[in-house]
Amino acid sequence: LKLWNKYRISNIPSLIFLDATTGKVVCRNGLLVIRDDPEGLEFPWGPKPFREVIAGPLLRNNGQSQESGSLEGSHVGVYFSAHWCPPCRSLTRVLVESYRKIKEAGQKFEIIFVSADRSEDSFKQYFSEMPWLAVPYTDEARRSRLNRLYGIQGIPTLIVLDPQGEVITRQGRVEVLNDEDCREFPWHPKPVLELSDSNAVQLNEGPCLVLFVDSEDDGESEAAKQLIQPIAEKIIAKYKAKEEEAPLLFFVAGEDDMTDSLRDYTNLPEAAPLLTILDMSARAKYVMDVEEITPAIVEAFVNDFLAEKLKPEPI
Repeated sequence: LKLWNKYRISNIPSLIFLDATTGKVVCRNGLLVIRDDPEGLEFPWGPKPFREVIAGPLLRNNGQSQESGSLEGSHVGVYFSAHWCPPCRSLTRVLVESYRKIKEAGQKFEIIFVSADRSEDSFKQYFSEMPWLAVPYTDEARRSRLNRLYGIQGIPTLIVLDPQGEVITRQGRVEVLNDEDCREFPWHPKPVLELSDSNAVQLNEGPCLVLFVDSEDDGESEAAKQLIQPIAEKIIAKYKAKEEEAPLLFFVAGEDDMTDSLRDYTNLPEAAPLLTILDMSARAKYVMDVEEITPAIVEAFVNDFLAEKLKPEPI
């Protein structure tokens, strides 16, 4: 379970290659590696720069093509999607509007569609709805390399890159749905998120600290975010320095139907404020029910969890 959480595994079979000396991930999508390179000619399959992987012609839905070099200086969204996938089609409709708003605001932004369609006809039908670029469907090798580069485990996935090709966020889907006016583009990650219908899917990605507050008032939620943000920032910075993903995500949950459902599903007490760590993949929870939550209490709770000093309760 520790390994599942460490590498954020959501689908099986899953094969991850590591550098045995450093323990760092070399490739998250090993199944595609052994399919694409059965002879091991590209071993040790380390990550390549985005510019190198994307190199080649890209298509518009009118049949015109342009070279990938035209992306220079732009933020880029790499959009993994398919017509057969209903959530993909729903996201595409929202993303078309977001793309238009960002472009109208004068931002240098482009999206590249990486299809997971099952036929070229399906690809063409779906791509006809999109105003951005796509990797040609016939270029299966390049589509596969992009899947490998970002360790794609499910669709829809929108990876947002800075102009240097570095990942800003892997949660572009959540950001687009939460920020339909695109005021926060290019969506740099926030240390603490307010739990919502659109980002609740992240609860399944690994252990999550969730602070439940007893108010629908935005001021109460904001105060709770400010309380745990320094701890979240410290944890994120510590693991970023080691080039690792943080072992916890941080949320504040107010009062709404979705939060009520989460409390019911995890069998949490109705108390508030209520400090918890929920580990859905391990079906475990850690609960601190105290009258007052302070930064020192949160930090001690997090440190004890990371040191494996807390006793889990079953979900």
